[in-house]
Amino acid sequence: MFDEIKVRFQEIGIIPVVVFEDAKDAFALGEALVNGGLPAAEVTFRTSAAEQAIKNLVEAFPDMLVVAGTVLTCEQADRAMAAGAKLIVAPGFNPKVVNYCIEKGYPVCPGVQTPGEIEQAIELGLDFVKFFPAEPAGGLPMIKALAAPYTKLTFMPTGGINRDNVKDYLKYNRIVACGGTWMVKGDMISSGDFKGIEALAHEAANIVKEVRA
Repeated sequence: MFDEIKVRFQEIGIIPVVVFEDAKDAFALGEALVNGGLPAAEVTFRTSAAEQAIKNLVEAFPDMLVVAGTVLTCEQADRAMAAGAKLIVAPGFNPKVVNYCIEKGYPVCPGVQTPGEIEQAIELGLDFVKFFPAEPAGGLPMIKALAAPYTKLTFMPTGGINRDNVKDYLKYNRIVACGGTWMVKGDMISSGDFKGIEALAHEAANIVKEVRA
């Protein structure tokens, strides 16, 4: 199942990272992303609306790649799984949460920044990790430096990535996909600017096509 998810990540290229204040917005946002050519969302557990938002997206858009982000506890992981998230994503490496997901047979993508964290992930059989926060932690040069000794590891950088620098990340063959928020900013969602989100998603999808065609 994890290999299939990685293939989807690779195909989509840019994963919108979304914070929902109201789960009802999931329907309009999902439609905007799908129509814009980015049929994916990392719904962060930063708000109480996350679980229901994931359920709404999964039910309304069954072909959409919906993953749970900012999962910090086993309890949140359980809620994300029950909601239908395809993958558990964390900002850091919490061995308890990672082991919990693995024991349940559920795909998990923890965040890393250091060789020590990477080696813990590899020891647990993982070959796909989040690099967070990407830009503040050294950006693409840091990813390339970390990737060199760990030849089978692939990355999803998130944090500080935008329309101006995402091309450089996508060109590196060890990066499966990039996480980004610039096309799904909170004020656009709260103001109902879903046409604007669709246009930015379309622009991002075209960037992926340009780089990976």
